[in-house]
Amino acid sequence: MSTFPHIFRPVTLRHKTLRNRIVFGAHTTNMAKGGLPGEAHTAYYRERALGGAAMIVVEPMPVHASAVLTRGNFLHSSDEVIPHFRRLTEASKAEGAVMIQQLYHVGAHGDQDNSWHAAWSPSGGPSYHDSDASHMMSEAEIEETIEGFVQAAIRCQKAGFDGVEVWAAYHCLLDQFWTPFSNQRDDRWGGSLENRTRLSRTILHRIRRACGEDFIIGLSVNDEPGVDIALSRESMAEIVALHDSEGAMDYVTIGSGSYFDFARLLPSFQHGEKLTSDLAGTLKGAVQQALVTSESHIRTPENANTLLGAGEADLVSLVRGQIADPHLVAKAETGRAEDIRGCLSCNQQCWGRRSRDYWISCLVNPSAGREHGWGGDRFNPTTDPKKVLVVGGGPAGLEAARVAAERGHHVTLAEAAAHLGGQFHLAGLQPRRGQITDLISWYDRQLTRLGVDVRLNTYMDADDIKCEGADRVVLATGSKPTETGFQKALPHLAHLPGIEHGHVWSAEDVMARRARLGQEVIVLDEGGNWRGCGTAWRLAEDGHRVTLVTPDPMVGKELQRSATDLHLRRALAELGVTFITEAAIAGWDGQGATVTCLLTGSQRAISADDLVMAVSNHADMSLRDELIGLGVTPQLVGDADAPRMAAQAIFDGRRVGLAL
Repeated sequence: MSTFPHIFRPVTLRHKTLRNRIVFGAHTTNMAKGGLPGEAHTAYYRERALGGAAMIVVEPMPVHASAVLTRGNFLHSSDEVIPHFRRLTEASKAEGAVMIQQLYHVGAHGDQDNSWHAAWSPSGGPSYHDSDASHMMSEAEIEETIEGFVQAAIRCQKAGFDGVEVWAAYHCLLDQFWTPFSNQRDDRWGGSLENRTRLSRTILHRIRRACGEDFIIGLSVNDEPGVDIALSRESMAEIVALHDSEGAMDYVTIGSGSYFDFARLLPSFQHGEKLTSDLAGTLKGAVQQALVTSESHIRTPENANTLLGAGEADLVSLVRGQIADPHLVAKAETGRAEDIRGCLSCNQQCWGRRSRDYWISCLVNPSAGREHGWGGDRFNPTTDPKKVLVVGGGPAGLEAARVAAERGHHVTLAEAAAHLGGQFHLAGLQPRRGQITDLISWYDRQLTRLGVDVRLNTYMDADDIKCEGADRVVLATGSKPTETGFQKALPHLAHLPGIEHGHVWSAEDVMARRARLGQEVIVLDEGGNWRGCGTAWRLAEDGHRVTLVTPDPMVGKELQRSATDLHLRRALAELGVTFITEAAIAGWDGQGATVTCLLTGSQRAISADDLVMAVSNHADMSLRDELIGLGVTPQLVGDADAPRMAAQAIFDGRRVGLAL
């Protein structure tokens, strides 16, 4: 406890005592089936309660038909949810967590393809979620919305929740009423501060009257200093102070960004940490009763302890940090901070899957969302310890070795290179992606703790593997760049014309410093992801003049899923990178490329010293086949099975480690 003294001080919140200052804040898991929480939800939240979170704010419940946002939303306006939520609350409360549910209405920004209901807003504003718009709410619709919040809170209380958090952040309905840009009404719901806050204050007071004194009420707001039409920090402090002066809420949670600046709503590694500390400190000085919770890119116990120690907040919400390691709090409390598996702030499986309407997961913790089936982030010991050989120390091999060793198998990991990580290590050398190398170091520590025999600089062929005499062999040997220059956009060309002239490299060649590049470089990015884009960023930062060519209609197309594409393009543009979209490389002559427009078929020549091709890798099956010929049947994981992303590699490793 002495390492993080400010975290592990209990605090009173209404009628409850929180065992520490760490909250697992609200976020959509998208796991509901038929609008109901099930065993997957219960196991997901229980794991974080077991891991030490003092308070859990369960994902938002829409309060009205017009508020539905995702396929995985819970049923609104229905008592059918009560017994299902009661099982969830009882499981987490039994592990010591105070349980809150968030209630929300997104106003103009509703997803009408999911709700099949017109969006409602103060003045009929446009949606910043899609191309739809809303209509101006009538008095009757305002009253209907208020009652929707109140009835939802009553259901939460019946389901065993200790309170609710009313969502007024990110320019949702209540924030739309607060903000003059979106509230242009001239009745009692618009104009003055009192009128613009009438809806939120009425909702909070009616919930208090309906649910009684022994019920926690929170309010969620956001900080958005870079958007002119958004509320300033001073205006937000005035609004929160008004609510606080009336005793309307017991705590206020502060996030960052909104529909106006979505990337800051889910800040990636491209952003600084502790993004809401400024507004949190401001609100701490503005409230007399409510506790202040700072949320947004507070990744680590060190972040949280610093913020609490500075008096900038009373509570700290770590969401992605506890998705990545559900036992983060317990490890910090027991002096095992070095065992915490850090969040990469990559957004690839938490928001990235949610944006595709899948249920939540995590790149570094594939048990996230699978706790019910996989037993959470804990491992049952094997009753039949085996000798396991893992060949390859990339992310799939590291995870397979770790999980097998956690379960009690005797594990050897052989890596041909002088360091662990494989191609994932190279990704960690791209700008601002050092959290990847931190994760590889975490694996190194865990393997040492578990007694895994790690052999670096150890290349193993089929005979070496056979001679090892392992009971189980896991091949995690990764994938290789193609040497043909084949592009999916030009499938009639098996080889890039002119590739024999040389100076054609893979992204791996560049990041491993095997390529000696001239000043002018073309990067062909076929994947629209960090492999090509991050390599272009690295080259531009190193002073090369870069032209980025992609067959996609935009640079970083796949990065839209993780809300990281805009800041990437901005960084590249500021470094002078030239973008050529919807194009492919039709030929290379050693001094430049012929670029084909995929829309018109027109061609142009671009001079360059070197060409870097970030195209699909291939999995070499020769080692597998040799082993089978020797009577050894290996288990392939990660890119050795098929070239994919790191999330699939770590998933493979976890799955194989659990099955051994």
